[in-house]
Amino acid sequence: MGKWFKYVLKLGLVFAIVAGALFYWLRPLLVKVESTTIADGIHVKFRVQGTNVEEYSNQAWKPYFAKGVNMGATVPGHFPGELAISEDDYERWFEMIQDMGSNVVRIYTIMMPEFYEALVKYNREHQKNPLFFIQGIWSPEEQLIEGQDAYDPQIKQKFEQEIKDAVAAVYGKTTLTPEPHSGKAGGAYKYNAGPYLMSWIVGTEWEPKMVKGTNDLHVDTADYEGKHFRNKPGASAFEKWLALMMDTAAQTEIQYGWQHPIAFANWVTTDPLEHPGEPLFEEDLVSVDPAHIEVADWAAGYFASYHVYPYYPDFFSFDSSFQTMANSKGQIDSYTTYLHKLKEAHPDIPVMITEYGVPASLGVAHLGMLGRNQGGHNEKQQGDIDADLFQEIHGAGYSGAILFTWQDEWFKKTWNTQRYDEADRRAYWYNTLTNESFFGVLGMFPSKDDDIHIDGDASDWKRLGDDKKRLDVQVPGFEEIWATHDEGYLYLMAKLSEPFDPSRQSIYLGADTIAGGNRHAPQLHGVTLDEGLETLIELSDENKGRMMIASNYDLHARLYERSGLPDIDPKENQDDSGIFKPWKLAVNYLLEYPDSRFNHPFGDVEVGELERGYTDPSRPDYSSKAMWQAQGQVLEMRIPWMLLGFSDPSSLSVINYNQTSRSKFEVTQVEGVRIVPWIVQDDKVLGREDSAAAEPYPVSRLPKYTWQRWEDKVDYVERPKQSYSIMKEAMQKIDGPVTDISGS
Repeated sequence: MGKWFKYVLKLGLVFAIVAGALFYWLRPLLVKVESTTIADGIHVKFRVQGTNVEEYSNQAWKPYFAKGVNMGATVPGHFPGELAISEDDYERWFEMIQDMGSNVVRIYTIMMPEFYEALVKYNREHQKNPLFFIQGIWSPEEQLIEGQDAYDPQIKQKFEQEIKDAVAAVYGKTTLTPEPHSGKAGGAYKYNAGPYLMSWIVGTEWEPKMVKGTNDLHVDTADYEGKHFRNKPGASAFEKWLALMMDTAAQTEIQYGWQHPIAFANWVTTDPLEHPGEPLFEEDLVSVDPAHIEVADWAAGYFASYHVYPYYPDFFSFDSSFQTMANSKGQIDSYTTYLHKLKEAHPDIPVMITEYGVPASLGVAHLGMLGRNQGGHNEKQQGDIDADLFQEIHGAGYSGAILFTWQDEWFKKTWNTQRYDEADRRAYWYNTLTNESFFGVLGMFPSKDDDIHIDGDASDWKRLGDDKKRLDVQVPGFEEIWATHDEGYLYLMAKLSEPFDPSRQSIYLGADTIAGGNRHAPQLHGVTLDEGLETLIELSDENKGRMMIASNYDLHARLYERSGLPDIDPKENQDDSGIFKPWKLAVNYLLEYPDSRFNHPFGDVEVGELERGYTDPSRPDYSSKAMWQAQGQVLEMRIPWMLLGFSDPSSLSVINYNQTSRSKFEVTQVEGVRIVPWIVQDDKVLGREDSAAAEPYPVSRLPKYTWQRWEDKVDYVERPKQSYSIMKEAMQKIDGPVTDISGS
């Protein structure tokens, strides 16, 4: 009897251990979210009621305002198809996102299983206040643009399958094969994140020519009468196709016992409004109107989703018909005007702005009213603008405002820099001229962001140890010069013979990467070099410096010489022209009638102005755009790679002086970059007072700063930007939607 008792006791102990382990591992799957049920036991947590979204909480329906962030699918050193974010990253980010005041995260496509697992586990620990998510379903964008026909059987089948895969992934009921080259995630989806879903957004921003092409090809397409969604009379062929896709999402989800609100992605370009002051026909070519689709039988309901930025399309800047309303600060504001007009165009359903924001970057791609440009902002300016936009969206009676975006993404391209870099290398370096990469409130900074602070203090350089090089440069006014680099910048630290005084002297730092360039220039005051300079930095102002580019090397002039720039003096195209020009980026093309509605001049901005400041984020006077500082005899500087002509510093590739076409530059692999310093005082180059009669200065004898290729291995520093704290203050002030805007 005693042996049998011991056997039973051991067996019970084993069962207890196994049961405990099973409970531990299955806890994420057993978490419940408060919801209500409708016919057939279908769960509903969020629903549309009139023009509002509501959440079921504390056994009642309450008005809901989605305040959140969009989230990308990757980190520096990776492209989206690699989906390299870890579960630990997600859990850390979710906590930061909720702490910022967000109640929802929007994703654009099926993520790797780690996302859903991390969200379920995170919410298991935050059951009283879970973080919800909006699941986007990526449409076959490239095939749609290429084929110009949404009804193409292959496109239709592919999108329907993507919808089914997305629903199954959310509910943890599928295994998908990853397709890294196409950006499609894969793996075993075992965690049911469905209870934490806020809504679905079907598709991506619709290319207008594709929409019009679809409508023209299928004028006689029959109305779509789905089980859950249908189109209204007068809907276009493309809108009928969208009704079908939304119905596919609904029919698929209901099989898992849930209903969630559904929308399709949309943007200003295909909104239902007229934009009379927009010069580009394509930006007002066709509309995709959410009012032309309605619910047939879907208790969770239907809402409209729009991406709305304050600088694009161009009518935001100069269309007087959108400059009729004042914002909350009393300023005439095209963004506020647009928000109210868009809301009025949707009187029967809720509307969310699911993308808005500006980037913190040196580069600029579009100009907007009230200084809300696409780029050119430091982190504080970014946060102030984002907070203003957020408050305008909320005040206009919208049901949600989802900020673009959570994290910086190095791989992104921008229309006005994409011809200067190598597309397959973008993820491996930090190009602050490509503003599209830096919309995040969570910064992804190059690896020396913590190691070197531009502040005029050389002590951090001593801590670098061997990770720096002394440049053997014997130049009057400079006692020593050191250099190092990372994924974003070439860093220089010079010890001067005396403190820098811009009232009586100018410091110049020339850069030579390839054969050619300017060997003489006014800035050299009669000195001639034996090798030319591609770019030149001038420090002659108390608060800012300037990066200039040799006229025959000027990428901007070479690209746009026959596309809107004023006539260029033929001398500027000659080697050793002696002319250095401002470093510029285009912000809009030259548009001329009848190719556009009306004439619109070419626009560009200077991006080579180098701000004097401090890059230590712990300082109250920190500026993310600061590029140099001088204190006493110490001068520190960081130079963005593209300003030096690099198309990919990770492989030491620079743009050369040749072009295979008007729009394509040739690239050369180089050993490094040669820095040529000098100081001008009393209109003379120090140490070359007899410069007019002197022999050419032997630049070619100066050493080049070289580095090892870093190929596809990058390091980075993750840190919340100042904009994070600003948005935190703005978001935490708002709890719920504005339900009455009649007085606005």
